[in-house]
Amino acid sequence: MDKFFSLMQRLGRTFMLPIALLPVAGLFLGIGATITGDAFVAQYGLESILGDGTFLNGVLSILTDVGGIIFGNLSLLFAISVAMGFAKERKEVAGLSAVVGFLVMYRSLTSSIAHFGNIEELRGINGLVGSVLGMDDTLNMGVFGGIIIGLTVAYLHNKYYDVRFTDALSFFAGTHFVPIISSVAGLVLGFILAFVWPYVGMGIAWLGETIAGSGAIGSFFYGYVYRALIPFGLHHVFYLPFWQTAMGGSMEVAGQVVNGAQNIVFAQLQAGDAIAPAAAKYFSFAFPMMLFGFPAAALAMYHTAREDRKDDVKGLLLSSSLTSFITGITEPIEFSILFASPFLYYGVNAVLAGLSVIIVQFLKIGVGFTFSAGFLDFFLYGMLPGNARTNWIILLVYSIIWGALYYVIFRWAIVKWDLKTPGREADDEATRLRTKDEYREAHGIGEDAKTGANLSPEEQRSAQILEGLGGYNNLEEFSNCATRLRVTVKEADKVDQAVLRRTGAAGVTQSGKSVQVIYGTQVGGIATDLEHYIKRHRDSLSQSVNSEPTSVATVATEAEVETPAPTTTTEGTTQTSEHTTQDIFSPLTGQLMNLADTPDPAFASGALGQGVAIEPTAEEVVAPFDGEVVMIFGTKHAIGLKSDAGVEVLIHIGLDTVNLAGEGFETFVEQGARVTKGQKLISFDAQKIKDAGYSTVTPVVITNANEFSEVTPVPAQSIATEDLIITVK
Repeated sequence: MDKFFSLMQRLGRTFMLPIALLPVAGLFLGIGATITGDAFVAQYGLESILGDGTFLNGVLSILTDVGGIIFGNLSLLFAISVAMGFAKERKEVAGLSAVVGFLVMYRSLTSSIAHFGNIEELRGINGLVGSVLGMDDTLNMGVFGGIIIGLTVAYLHNKYYDVRFTDALSFFAGTHFVPIISSVAGLVLGFILAFVWPYVGMGIAWLGETIAGSGAIGSFFYGYVYRALIPFGLHHVFYLPFWQTAMGGSMEVAGQVVNGAQNIVFAQLQAGDAIAPAAAKYFSFAFPMMLFGFPAAALAMYHTAREDRKDDVKGLLLSSSLTSFITGITEPIEFSILFASPFLYYGVNAVLAGLSVIIVQFLKIGVGFTFSAGFLDFFLYGMLPGNARTNWIILLVYSIIWGALYYVIFRWAIVKWDLKTPGREADDEATRLRTKDEYREAHGIGEDAKTGANLSPEEQRSAQILEGLGGYNNLEEFSNCATRLRVTVKEADKVDQAVLRRTGAAGVTQSGKSVQVIYGTQVGGIATDLEHYIKRHRDSLSQSVNSEPTSVATVATEAEVETPAPTTTTEGTTQTSEHTTQDIFSPLTGQLMNLADTPDPAFASGALGQGVAIEPTAEEVVAPFDGEVVMIFGTKHAIGLKSDAGVEVLIHIGLDTVNLAGEGFETFVEQGARVTKGQKLISFDAQKIKDAGYSTVTPVVITNANEFSEVTPVPAQSIATEDLIITVK
């Protein structure tokens, strides 16, 4: 359930980008359509200034058209916003891919209906058939279409934005592949939706008709649930279908069928029609609360505050009341009510919201809004169009009465139950208003970055790595070579090596502020996971107390660290010590050394695996057996191979040579390639390595030695390529 709430909260947050456009779109549309409307022009005798053909009429008509284009294409905007919101990296690629996926999906859907469907039969479903981006006779899925393709693209983007292909296809890899696979997904989705969505559309239309037909019960349900979901951040997910789909009703406006309450209201504004109360109720109900209800509740808080605290609380309550009245933003007051008494919020405030929906429809009020029910929207979409179209005068009178009711109820409740509203706190507690973030933190709502409950295993490991390094604020910088995470910390004594070992590290070496955490060849993925985790949770990590990371569940105890499963060959037979004997031949010409004599503690200790080291006298590395290239490090100084028998070998050319950033190295194979014993893999410039101050000693280690019973190196001696150096059983 926690994961579901977290997903819904995240989805709701992605909606905010296109929703933030609605106020400006509504402003353009409201001013332009209202002032150029025939009724407004005739009422004030402005034909000579605002009549058809006048300059001002033309300017205002442009505003109308600009506002209309935003409302008319919200589904595309939602596709982009959802894809970008869920993308972990390279969000701009996700946004472009969402546009591609959206266009292909609708073209595929429209074409599928034309060739395999019956458009005339589909017209019989209320609000189902419409036009999208110039594509006529298609299915009008509203914002749901954008959300569906947005989520699909986000999934594909996160899965494939860093995918790699062979050199011949490398141009199409990574971010280039995302719009390609998104277009394929759009094609498939469009074809499927052509046959599935009519049933979904029937369900939505039925639900809208049922809610409309349920009268007061349906109206109360909408208002109560809307308000009750605000503390959880889920209200955006709830109200959007009512605003933008047939769930909020369908009406014919200016000869066109319009779906969704908000679309109906603004279509009627643009057409100069009276605003339908059945559509406007989804908005009008909030004005009494925002204009007078919450300011009246604030006044009740002030009047019931302690005398010695009234001066402290007056400014806070006055400013938040003005914010509620002018803009309709109620957070400080509303969440202060919630902190003081959940019953007052859910049992009174949310109930009054549900009753308000019933009352505004009964009073035939037709005032809408784009973002929130403050005075600005009340003026633009209530007063400006005229009382004959919106019945705003009755709404104003009703709002004043509602404010008085709020004052009486809230003052009585505060005194009756001695609620600790602002100004009534204990002596040692500061007077202040509450915010939604405080409430959600106090109740563990939406705190992905602060608990381990909703973190993936990779994120949990990254969080524990940060813990072992002394917290995010102790991290100076980090990078990785072929086998280890290289970290510089600010305070060396904060590093906890035991915690780092519990993340699956084979070993940890520390010299002052320099820390090396040894993971073997999987370190590249671990470093990437850590980088992604920090990017996603940077704000919460940087605010952590005492420089500690977020509190997460331990990834694994030392006894629980996952042991790699036995490797299988291409034939599918499991390789174990009872069935495998693998000879490893020298990849270099030079002097063979005992691994323990390697001038590097990580290799010398055997933390990265058993094996040997070679001081090379030639500058060419060849394959030590037949097998596959499983890893080539980006700086070309290390290569990982896997034999046909399942033995995994790391060849690390020189020590600390990752710092050369590939200079002096050249590769002749690519990751995933098949190789045969003796095949040339890498060449290197030994003198360049030495001139840079690094050793050319090259460890050759078996990284999955724990899967075998014996790893037997030959004694130290001079060797040539393809001489036997290790036997694995």
